[in-house]
Amino acid sequence: MPGQAQVRLETATAFCPCYRMAQITGRDIVDLFRLIALRLSEGRSELGALDGAIGDADHGNSMAEGFSAVVRATSAMTNAAPFELLMVAGRSFLSAVGATTGPLYASAMLAAGRDLEGKVTLEPADVVRLVPAFARGIAERGKARPGDKTMMDAWGPAARAATDALNAGLAPARCLSLAETAAREGCDATRAMVASIGRAARLGARSLGHVDPGAASAVIVIAALHEWLADHEAATAEGSG
Repeated sequence: MPGQAQVRLETATAFCPCYRMAQITGRDIVDLFRLIALRLSEGRSELGALDGAIGDADHGNSMAEGFSAVVRATSAMTNAAPFELLMVAGRSFLSAVGATTGPLYASAMLAAGRDLEGKVTLEPADVVRLVPAFARGIAERGKARPGDKTMMDAWGPAARAATDALNAGLAPARCLSLAETAAREGCDATRAMVASIGRAARLGARSLGHVDPGAASAVIVIAALHEWLADHEAATAEGSG
């Protein structure tokens, strides 16, 4: 837990002019997609191993290939508005990834795009709001809830943590740090759950003791959001110093 002095500093930083001026363009969103794709590619084998214990071992490939398709579809669209990129990303992910994961992440990105419609540039807080938008899109499409041993066990807590931190006035990167921590805790908790929805539900009690791969990949995505925004804020602060 951060001390009171740290919280006051983070709150003050959230209202620092350098953060208000840290406008995020379409080019930045493409860079964000690249980072997410890179981190998922790095985690491909681990996610596959997790999925192999309770599924068909394809989740790592699906996530890595899905975001690689997103990068290919958006890499030349650096002048597009962020919401337009998210809409293209959702459709591209769906085209590249079948089964369950494709529609879930497509719905996540489409929900985020609709929330941001009309915004030509974003503020750092808008990047934080991607977390609850993704969580809402996934929940609406998949109908899963925290406790079902799915990716919602990471996205749900992360969304609450991000929203609470924003409402408390914390700096955007700190909001995503708290969201990442909540996602990791939620992911770890799936080890003690019995799957009640999705392919793993067929295993019943045999799914106990295994981390849900969808929750694990959610952690990677949220951690990449945090990493990218922290770097963006640091670069902006350095450039205005």
